[in-house]
Amino acid sequence: MGNFIALITIILWPVIPIFWIPIHGLSKISKRLGLLAYVIPGIVWLSLAYILYTYRDLILYLKMPLPIGFNILGIILLSLGTLLHIWTGWLLGLWGLVGLPEISSKVKGRFVTEGPYSIVRHPTYLAHTLMFLGVFLLTEVISVAIITLLDFIIVNTLIIPLEERECSERFGKNYTAYREKVPSRFLPKVRTK
Repeated sequence: MGNFIALITIILWPVIPIFWIPIHGLSKISKRLGLLAYVIPGIVWLSLAYILYTYRDLILYLKMPLPIGFNILGIILLSLGTLLHIWTGWLLGLWGLVGLPEISSKVKGRFVTEGPYSIVRHPTYLAHTLMFLGVFLLTEVISVAIITLLDFIIVNTLIIPLEERECSERFGKNYTAYREKVPSRFLPKVRTK
């Protein structure tokens, strides 16, 4: 079961950079392409998914034995990340979650600032990282640890800055005020008094 969860995680993860980097980085082109903006990333991802599935035995081979406490922590992090992802998905709605407002001028995205968005500006990406880390701690598959690290780096250095630029263009002064009110992009800040 652990290998299955690890494999699904490894196969699904590339959707994040393959789709979101061009959508936010080339927002004007994405809007002109409309629904076709899903096609190219979809073809790239399906091709990559096929390769990953073909070499699954090699990808899942290396494991890092961890104490049972880490496996339990993995279950907790996976559960928390999943719940956070469901919550953000519920707030964004299906169209917002799949990026339709970013590629279609006919679909207006709702500017969400409540719930987890009142604590960090990008809780969906935080949810992904929690889920990936949880899957690694649960399955002990080193490839998932690499995916977790890659996700953290790519999301924080590429995707979030591109998304924030695109949100500034779409929401203007409202987004600027939101950034001042919620200064944390990804990790909640611990407040000390």
